[in-house]
Amino acid sequence: MTDNFALYRVMLLIRRFEERLLAEFSTGKLVGTTHTYIGQEADAAGIFSAASPEDVVFSNHRCHGHFLAYGALSPEGSDPYRLAAELMGKATGLVGGRGGSQHIQWRNFYSNGIQGGIVPVATGMALAEKEKQTGSIVLVFIGDGTLGEGALYESLNLAALWRLPLLVVLENNRYAQTTPVELAVAGSMSGRFAAFGLPVWERETSDVLEVRALAGEAIAHVRSGAGPAALILHTYRFMAHSKGDDPRPPEELARIRQFDPLTIHAARLSPAELDAAEAEVSALLADAFSRAESDPFPVLGNQVNR
Repeated sequence: MTDNFALYRVMLLIRRFEERLLAEFSTGKLVGTTHTYIGQEADAAGIFSAASPEDVVFSNHRCHGHFLAYGALSPEGSDPYRLAAELMGKATGLVGGRGGSQHIQWRNFYSNGIQGGIVPVATGMALAEKEKQTGSIVLVFIGDGTLGEGALYESLNLAALWRLPLLVVLENNRYAQTTPVELAVAGSMSGRFAAFGLPVWERETSDVLEVRALAGEAIAHVRSGAGPAALILHTYRFMAHSKGDDPRPPEELARIRQFDPLTIHAARLSPAELDAAEAEVSALLADAFSRAESDPFPVLGNQVNR
């Protein structure tokens, strides 16, 4: 299949996985909360198509899309089964059913729900990669709301001073929970990074090919040893912050749908390719959720098997 097909398939996998989660949440099968990536699929697909399997990734509370796109780099492909099992609290989940939606780990992929808190950890990981001379870089994903966290700027200062292989990916989806970015972020977003001497790659786009090209440039810069950089992607999330109500006006929700990354990229594929992607993803997810639902829950530490 074509490269365009592969990119579309990753985005479709993310979209259908997240839609399935929203449908399953009301059934009581999932544990904890969930934050979907619907509308932002071009970011994950484009960035990870330009990254290396050996790179280290630190994601945030909206991590499912990142994980599924990251998994596409591995020989066996993405693993929605173990992710679904984790979200159901099953022993076969990515971290044994104990991490839930926001706290997962697989290979070089990590996530945590505290966005301001993940940047210092990712900076330390970048220092470790530099000291070990692995040639790998660290990608850390933050949102526009993280620009209000002081730990971000402490980390940027050290990353710049030590010329660490760190790429900060800012996905500006216009809202920090329910607060619009206009009421939360003063001045220029790119200026926050430029103040520390970080070069910035920035674009407002939902086109996966544009994201991949831009990410490729930023990743190449960091991998060259030139120091940290920032990748700012202005995007849209179509769903509520979490699984609850969405306070945004209906007309705004209707307007942003014109920037659907799947619709944009689907125009580059044939009807046969679109049908093939839908069939593959549908079968993969049906198997993943069916297996996960029948899996056992973990045995608690104070219980004894007899």
